[in-house]
Amino acid sequence: MSSDHAPHESFSLHHLAEKAHRQPKLLTKSEVEELAHFVLKGAEGATEAQKEIAKRALHNPEGVESSDISALATQILTRK
Repeated sequence: MSSDHAPHESFSLHHLAEKAHRQPKLLTKSEVEELAHFVLKGAEGATEAQKEIAKRALHNPEGVESSDISALATQILTRK
């Protein structure tokens, strides 16, 4: 169970994903990086396309398209 996240961490990440889905261009650089880190490190079932978006987001968080941010958020919001 060491891979389980603390309840407040999951809530915080879910809240961030909802914000990213609603208003992706209002996210800060660190928020985009947080989404990307989760998709790369902790997201089970992330597609190769989502992982590629996450890698680009870590490389250049300010250059990520809003549709790509939404894709990262969707991966988090739809995980089980």
